[in-house]
Amino acid sequence: MKPEQLYQHLKELTEKLDITLSEQNLRATAVKAKSGLCKIEDKTFFIMDKHQSIHKKIEILATCLGKIPHEDIYIIPAIREYLKKFT
Repeated sequence: MKPEQLYQHLKELTEKLDITLSEQNLRATAVKAKSGLCKIEDKTFFIMDKHQSIHKKIEILATCLGKIPHEDIYIIPAIREYLKKFT
């Protein structure tokens, strides 16, 4: 699977998990910030540094999603196997 396809499938999984994914320019902030998961009130967000390489974006997102329960959601087998590396 091409990296772009893998990243797209991971982004679709965030939607299924009711996580809002937002790619932001984190270099423009005065505060040192890193990509990651955050919760604001009852809403969950994943903020991704848009300047990361596609491979780094995949690694960061998969690391986060691998820790979130997703057994009850349909995920194509290749993505499910990929996420097992990050649990």
